Amino acid sequence: MSYTAHPTAVIDEGCSIGEGTRIWHFSHVMPGCTIGKGCNIGQNVVVSPGVVLGDNVKVQNNVSIYTGVECGDDVFLGPSMVFTNVTNPRSAVNRRDQYAKTRVGRGASIGANATIVCGHDIGEFAFIGAGAVVTKTVPPYALVVGNPARQAGWMSEYGHKLKFNEAGEAECPESGQRYRLQNGAVTRIK
Repeated sequence: MSYTAHPTAVIDEGCSIGEGTRIWHFSHVMPGCTIGKGCNIGQNVVVSPGVVLGDNVKVQNNVSIYTGVECGDDVFLGPSMVFTNVTNPRSAVNRRDQYAKTRVGRGASIGANATIVCGHDIGEFAFIGAGAVVTKTVPPYALVVGNPARQAGWMSEYGHKLKFNEAGEAECPESGQRYRLQNGAVTRIK
């Protein structure tokens, strides 16, 4: 076994778990999911069938990752954040064949107690504030907050709010990486 799991974790047969991944207390990894290398799955986490987590994904305590969710490398899922996978759930109506997809781009962070309504992708390096309710697609590098979530700026790959000058350029104070804002989209200047 190339991963570590606490004795209380339930790891079903038929899942794929990458080298160096750690799975903590009372978590359940279901068949047919894929977890990449070097991930950290916190306490009381459920990873449902068909879920894909890239490498180095950090899942904090009390997160349920439902069928239809795919996360790129280096994604952070904050404590008790929520994904949905059916747009109109009813207890008496089986909609297992109607799960909507949600893709979380590489390097994105989703804050504690945020809710991601299914069918809305989160762009690379986007930053979803704690408690936000995401009801539409979030572009790469966007900072969104509130209920419903609204864009409140742009974030660097190191998680700092970017301040753009008149030329539409900004610099991350931690990394020195430079960014360009053009036509309502942010790109990193290589």
